[in-house]
Amino acid sequence: MLIKRPRGWELPESAATPESVWLSRRSLMAGGAGMIGAAALPRLAQAQESDPTADLYPAPQDPRFTLDRPVTEEAVASNYNNFYEFGSSKRVAAAAQRLETRPWSIVVDGMVEEERTIDIDELVRAMTLEERLYRLRCVEAWAMAVPWTGFPLADLVEMARPLSSARYLRFETFMNPDVASGQRQSWYPWPYVEGVTMEEATNELAFLVTGIYGKPLDEQFGAPIRLALPWKYGFKSIKSIVRVTFTDERPVSFWEELAAQEYGFWANVNPEVPHPRWSQATERMLGTDEERPTVIYNGYGEWVASLYEGMEGERLFM
Repeated sequence: MLIKRPRGWELPESAATPESVWLSRRSLMAGGAGMIGAAALPRLAQAQESDPTADLYPAPQDPRFTLDRPVTEEAVASNYNNFYEFGSSKRVAAAAQRLETRPWSIVVDGMVEEERTIDIDELVRAMTLEERLYRLRCVEAWAMAVPWTGFPLADLVEMARPLSSARYLRFETFMNPDVASGQRQSWYPWPYVEGVTMEEATNELAFLVTGIYGKPLDEQFGAPIRLALPWKYGFKSIKSIVRVTFTDERPVSFWEELAAQEYGFWANVNPEVPHPRWSQATERMLGTDEERPTVIYNGYGEWVASLYEGMEGERLFM
């Protein structure tokens, strides 16, 4: 007899939010009933005008990815964002609207069979979009729960046809200090760069995000395309990607170059490894007074712990 053992982060079906409640919530957002729905309606209309792929949202939800906490309210998540290109404050949503996300293209280069430049709309339509409910844990010890829409990073890897010698993916964000005032601050190593191993990139959890809350991605979240690595601290999930380079050299990330003693390449969530200036034992849920114990790998260890077996000499956590 086949016995299905649920993963540690999964909820039993009886504990999941009923479909009728979830659909009602979506109707509220789309239809404008209630304060949050009314606030979301202008942004939805704007998205439909500016994003040629808006008709693809909302995408079907992948039932494998559930949460042990409520989804963070859109109004909260949309107004508390780290996006240093637009300043070090969390209130960068208004400034981020200056980012023009069309036209937008992504260069895929390095150790691939053929380097190419891909238009974002062509890329999105070439992929099968789905919604995933993911936890997000910031290195600053706050957290939220997000309904991302996008596609597995592994699908982009497959499209790129990397050479067997490629070991890492190096991601780079846009560079435009005329639009992004934070990029005028010369003490930061612009543009923002991040990297993952090929094994991490092809793990099922690694996700390229193009939408949130059932519509195209808002600028402050990293439009038009960003990365989501839910088992790592949030700074690894680079925003507004313009280049993906396949390489055999481990990339030096933005925060690693700026402060290597505080921010390492791996940055896997671990409650037992404090940041040099604060504890990581607990996390504060945005929009609530709730504090929760931090869970190793942000609760996704059953998916990713095997990636790091035999790497005791690496500084895997921060």
